[in-house]
Amino acid sequence: MEVRVQLEDFDAGAEISRLRLSRRDTGAVVAFIGQVRDINEGAEVSTLTLEHYPGMTEKVLQAIVQQAATRWALHDALVIHRYGCLQAQDQIVLVVTTSPHRGDAFSACEFIMDYLKTEAPFWKKEASASGERWVEARSSDDSAKQRWQSQ
Repeated sequence: MEVRVQLEDFDAGAEISRLRLSRRDTGAVVAFIGQVRDINEGAEVSTLTLEHYPGMTEKVLQAIVQQAATRWALHDALVIHRYGCLQAQDQIVLVVTTSPHRGDAFSACEFIMDYLKTEAPFWKKEASASGERWVEARSSDDSAKQRWQSQ
């Protein structure tokens, strides 16, 4: 189980392949890649700057991954999250889960993303022609996380 918070981009294909090939008994690999949109809430976005709390961010992400590993039969999980100033279509986050079966891999990947969106200490600032604004937390992200609490 690995967590990385980094400024530089990542090679999603290489990371997925590395986990896919790490165990012969892996039957499922699920990956999610989040990227910067060029529009948010009807406003054009020129850049997205992500800030985080170093040290704490990694601990929170590791705890989320460990929680997923206790809930589902995972072989491995990887979370890479970027910070800094990003452009439209730049990759922000990669979550990869591997498991003997697809159900566990899908559920764990979705769980990790839902908790990451609400628990990880990242702050997002969007820049557009009309200026800069901090991105507010979404109630839909809280709802997505809450569904796991009843399972």
